[in-house]
Amino acid sequence: MKLILFGPPGSGKGTQASLLSNKIKIPHLSTGDILRSKLNDNDKLAQELSKIMSSGNLVPDSILNPIVTEKLLGDDCKKGFILDGYPRNRSQSDFLIDFLERNKIILDLVIDFAADTNTVRDRIIERSKIENRSDDNLEVIKTRLEKYFAETQPLAALYRDKFEGKFFEIDAMQEISKIQSDIENRLKNA
Repeated sequence: MKLILFGPPGSGKGTQASLLSNKIKIPHLSTGDILRSKLNDNDKLAQELSKIMSSGNLVPDSILNPIVTEKLLGDDCKKGFILDGYPRNRSQSDFLIDFLERNKIILDLVIDFAADTNTVRDRIIERSKIENRSDDNLEVIKTRLEKYFAETQPLAALYRDKFEGKFFEIDAMQEISKIQSDIENRLKNA
């Protein structure tokens, strides 16, 4: 099963990806988690990433694209993957679609998590308290949401057309268990 999840920060993509990953035993590739783990390295790239991420800006494609493709080609992704937080802009999208086509990787489902801006902002603030994440302060949240609506949300229409029949939008304002059930039902038909 090969999935891509779209949706604003705080829409529940990560929660659902983790639940799915555990249930169907495929890796959850969260670019945020991958990059945050890279911050633990004591090298120049980690310092550069720290500066970029703490400002709320997105990591440049020149850094992110190779990290993602390396993961997708890894042995643990042979049976499938859940891609969460990538692609985030048109350039990454073009890169990913080309990469998938060149490597004959066929997506099973693209899920777009639709959520209200105020709710996702509140969820992110709550998450920052629980997880003690420095990249979840109000100014960073505002920047990330603006970037999402300007750069990432428009990709949903592109993926809706490109992957017709494999794209579906889910109401991310529902209870976690209802969202999980809706996704699992959709997977049965994928």
